[in-house]
Amino acid sequence: MNIPPWPKTISEAKAAQVALQDKVRIIPLSKKPRFVAGVDAAFAGDRIIGAACLYRYPELSLVEEAYAEMRNLFPYVPGFLTFREGPVLSKVIKKLSINPDTILFDGQGIAHPISMGIASHIGVLLNMPAIGCAKSRLIGEYKEPKLRRGSWAPLTYNNNVVGAVLRTRANVRPLFISPGHKIDLKASIDIVLNCISKYRIPEPLRRADYLSRRVKRSIN
Repeated sequence: MNIPPWPKTISEAKAAQVALQDKVRIIPLSKKPRFVAGVDAAFAGDRIIGAACLYRYPELSLVEEAYAEMRNLFPYVPGFLTFREGPVLSKVIKKLSINPDTILFDGQGIAHPISMGIASHIGVLLNMPAIGCAKSRLIGEYKEPKLRRGSWAPLTYNNNVVGAVLRTRANVRPLFISPGHKIDLKASIDIVLNCISKYRIPEPLRRADYLSRRVKRSIN
């Protein structure tokens, strides 16, 4: 799918979300992933830097890194992260020489007021499986999961399960995992857990965060 011009107002952004809402597919993965990418963004004044780090999966060996930079044209508004980070993240994903089988986003998938978090939105636009892996909750209710690694509790919204509150390491704060597009919750949890090394954050996302901040320092 070709990426349309990005909205610059909240009303245009709402309309864009609604237009794509019915295209989100929460389904089992069509194939076992061999390459998983993490993407993240950093801000430097009116500039935004997007980073993508591609890993061989499940070995978790780094294959490729890329970054892109552009002017930031959208304000920070909860629920509309896609329109702030989406343009540069879409651009940097396309710079990878190997298409990832699954992409991890530092944000939400369907755990969003209209099921259109950044992982769902960009997943639809790029027609790729995508997972939301957020450090905090945007919507929903849950009970605290047990403290052991791999424990999780359902995140529910309007009586629907929209994600999982997942303990990626024992005795640390959980992450909020939600499928974005062309993947289901079980596979989202499994992939996130298999991407954990020494840290709470999945390695592809942690590396993308590091790369975006490193590039930010170089241009400041």
